[in-house]
Amino acid sequence: MRRTSLVCLWLIAALAAGGCSTLSNASVDTLGMLVRGNKSNAMPTAAGVATKPYYQLEVDSEAGTAVLILGNLDHGREAWYDASGGILFLRHGVLVKTWRMRPDIVATRLPADSPFRTGLQHLQAPVKTTRSLDLPGYRYGVTAVSTLTPAGMHDVTILGTVHRLLRVDEHMSAPSVGFEADNCYWVDPSDGFVWKSRQTIPDGLTLTLTELKPYRGSGS
Repeated sequence: MRRTSLVCLWLIAALAAGGCSTLSNASVDTLGMLVRGNKSNAMPTAAGVATKPYYQLEVDSEAGTAVLILGNLDHGREAWYDASGGILFLRHGVLVKTWRMRPDIVATRLPADSPFRTGLQHLQAPVKTTRSLDLPGYRYGVTAVSTLTPAGMHDVTILGTVHRLLRVDEHMSAPSVGFEADNCYWVDPSDGFVWKSRQTIPDGLTLTLTELKPYRGSGS
């Protein structure tokens, strides 16, 4: 198994010391605590992001904002680290696993023909798909059904740059665990790269993920 480590402990420490979180500098123990902190007025800037040598992802919720760095790649699965060791895992732009989010997504399995794998930019009409979720409380193999609907081109501004992106709306439900959510993805029409998304953790927060300095390597 090929696994590429992109950062090490000193870089995590540097992130914490450098104030890359847009929250206050109060001590936090987990990503979940970080995201639930109070928002500050310090927002990331294009100049600030450019000065740092690592890929960066902004995470925003109704309770707070943080900037994460890409720490590991494992066959296309990206691990984005908070300064205190919490992790969000993305594959094809989908939030597939979390660590220390309270509650977490334990694992997500996308079918081979998932539109996320084949590219959301190819959607011409609503498409129904499934995914399998493992959730806390020994809830393994939970089937979630999604309807993905292309919703036209939209201008999305990230760090002062306007991106013309395809918006894809997702209605997602897992009746066996009483979960239902409306997610959204803003996709590069040329290659399907997800620049921004809004995704809900079952029983947890709704997160808005924005690529500030994106990793655009090939997934699997």
